[in-house]
Amino acid sequence: MTGADTRPGFVARGLVRTFTRGAETVPALAGADLAVGGGEVVALAGPSGSGKSTLLAVLCGWDTADSGTLTYTGPLAGRAPAELSWPELALVPQALGLVADLSLADNVLLPARLARDLAGAEPRGRQLLEELGLARIAERYPHQTSLGEQQRAAVARALVLDPAVLLADEPTAHQDRGHADALLEAIAAQAGRGSAVLLATHDEQAWHRADRVLSMRDGRLGEGAPA
Repeated sequence: MTGADTRPGFVARGLVRTFTRGAETVPALAGADLAVGGGEVVALAGPSGSGKSTLLAVLCGWDTADSGTLTYTGPLAGRAPAELSWPELALVPQALGLVADLSLADNVLLPARLARDLAGAEPRGRQLLEELGLARIAERYPHQTSLGEQQRAAVARALVLDPAVLLADEPTAHQDRGHADALLEAIAAQAGRGSAVLLATHDEQAWHRADRVLSMRDGRLGEGAPA
């Protein structure tokens, strides 16, 4: 990871996370190692149940590994994931998490409102709504839009404050090819701004456009796309 001392990113070593299902112990992460640096898009491939979502949950602080180390680098050094603000670490979860009684535009700008930087973020929000094909429906509420439109709004929300680290769980899952390409273009542009980006995705086009692809199976990571 080039320039890890000055650019945002993270290094994970030996992450282990197990869950108990009745009498069975299920290893969701079995010693996962990875590093992602600023300016880089890394795609995380693998079948459902391989541990991708668990890994993202640990990386963003929604869950805690049983063992192993997670270190954020550059301007985020010395901070735990739960201590990072939205401009530092943004997540696109599979559940999307839009606020039902806010319009798509207000959902996109919600991180800026919480960070008290609404005026500064409004041009970026408008740009993202336009680029992702949401400008004409920006004042609609989530229930008035399709799942694909909601997903694009969730990605725009994650990008609006130019996060140092972006984690996205299946960000193109509900898109046709054209809209998926627009999302991948916006995400690549964010890496071009210096962000460290990790995408958990089944989308082979995302694999082709990433700087690196890691495959995950049974909680373990390997180099390259799945065979």
